[in-house]
Amino acid sequence: MMSPLLVRISINPQVCHGQACVKGTRIMVWLVVSCLANGDSVEEILAAYPTLSREDVQACLAYAAELTCERVLPVEVTS
Repeated sequence: MMSPLLVRISINPQVCHGQACVKGTRIMVWLVVSCLANGDSVEEILAAYPTLSREDVQACLAYAAELTCERVLPVEVTS
């Protein structure tokens, strides 16, 4: 099930070479997720990027989670 937070993420070929960004900014999802992975707190990220909201940070995590979802694709086996 996709998160309703994903409406906060934008992919536009004219912005940041089409990389996923927080909507209305040029702050890329990978940057926010990398900060979290490096141990930065949400409060530290919000202080460094004041245009972001707590929900934007959660949306970045939701986007990253969606990318890691395992998908099962049916494959026809022929003998």
